[in-house]
Amino acid sequence: QVQLVEPGGGLVQAGGSLRLSCAASGSIFSINDMGWYRQAPGKQRELVAAITSGGRTNYADSVEGRFTIPRDNAKNTVYMQMNSLKPEDMGVYYCHAELRRKFYSGYEDYWGQGTQVTVSS
Repeated sequence: QVQLVEPGGGLVQAGGSLRLSCAASGSIFSINDMGWYRQAPGKQRELVAAITSGGRTNYADSVEGRFTIPRDNAKNTVYMQMNSLKPEDMGVYYCHAELRRKFYSGYEDYWGQGTQVTVSS
């Protein structure tokens, strides 16, 4: 069994910072991409940032220069440092990992339970 656990989130004022973390645990053989998606009320889930196992990153235009997505491969953990937060950054943030379980072939998508980020103006 594999789990993605993402504590963190919370309420922050506009212009403030917040750090999210997501740890993958369980019977994991390897992890390819990890990333963060956001879903605002009434909108579809969208990619915010992603990072490959080799460290190559991809950011949504709306967060480029404000968010970073460091990753600790030894801990199967991905973070997201969010700076200069804006009200439009508000939503439920979901951690994602493309991983291969032990004794299984092929990679599968796994999701965290989601964490709420609220930005007050």
